[in-house]
Amino acid sequence: MKKDIEELIEILEKRKARPNVVIMPDFFLDHFISFKGNPPSFLEKISNIVGQGGGNIPFVSQSIFRGGNAANTASALASLGANAHLIARTNPTGLILLKHLLKTKGMDLSHVKVNGRIALTTAIELRYKGKLVNLMINDPGSVKDFSFKILTKADLDLIKSSNFVCVFNWNQNLRGTELIKKVFSFVKKKGKGKTFLDTGDPSFKRNEIQTLIKEVLSKGLVDIFSINENEAIWFASYFNTSIHRKSKVVKPDKLAFKCADLLHERLGSRIDLHTIKYSATFTNGEKYIAPIFKVRALRTTGAGDAWKAADIYGEALGLRPEQRLLLANAATAYYVSSINDDHATTENVIQMLKMKLKDFDELSHVKEK
Repeated sequence: MKKDIEELIEILEKRKARPNVVIMPDFFLDHFISFKGNPPSFLEKISNIVGQGGGNIPFVSQSIFRGGNAANTASALASLGANAHLIARTNPTGLILLKHLLKTKGMDLSHVKVNGRIALTTAIELRYKGKLVNLMINDPGSVKDFSFKILTKADLDLIKSSNFVCVFNWNQNLRGTELIKKVFSFVKKKGKGKTFLDTGDPSFKRNEIQTLIKEVLSKGLVDIFSINENEAIWFASYFNTSIHRKSKVVKPDKLAFKCADLLHERLGSRIDLHTIKYSATFTNGEKYIAPIFKVRALRTTGAGDAWKAADIYGEALGLRPEQRLLLANAATAYYVSSINDDHATTENVIQMLKMKLKDFDELSHVKEK
């Protein structure tokens, strides 16, 4: 791994890429409530307040950020140096907030529509077994009915000419399967870019998993299918129904690797897996894995989006699979440990990689002693 890191640093210092990446269809306004306690203490406070007929939980840190898989990934891509084009639907207030929250150079918001409703998420962050976890309550607004018909000629011209076309948040879009099928079919017929899919948590639409697999995933429309451990288990269960039973006794991150391998075998698409302990990619019948970077995590929400953005950027750079995983893991580590909720630049990634090299050097020094 040390050699891969050294080569990656050299590549990032010498090589730049400015791919045109289309990302759709969601922007959420995220309201974070950072509750310092664990789930039982949170539930106890709620129960006590309800029992007294209502009341307040004071001195709980709260903040508002950009949200939505597409908007977050677009922001992270622009930070790395890509030309990120967000196609989404909100209302006029949403666009004002979006412009305020997404000021990164390289962000194109000219394809955001304002004839819909703003999407909102309230995320309650808790500590569970020493780690941050979040409970998200969503109002998907106009994300829930974003369809191919909403796309204008300007949108389609952009999609046709882009290097990557990404569709996210299938799980909260009632027309999600139709949107993915039509957009990716259009890319395959008239475009030149690679297609990238991230569905979000499929448990909300478990009854539609079969349709998505039959009409989209098994038709060669998806070049890169990005999943986490939960998504890997759900989609792989379509091909092997015993997987869900195993998920009750086997840790998700361990089971996910086999699930992703199965999906690559059955679907043929490149499968990119990110978990809380490692990331992996399955491509052309080969599999590669890389451990995450250990940092003090200040947040978990948006970590997957930071990873996906760097994964896409690494592909644009033409990195080897091992190096692409390292890039994505380093960018994610920077984001989750950033005090200001910043996405990584290539310079930030280089810093993270050099810190990782220092760990190798220190370990080598200890072994020599």
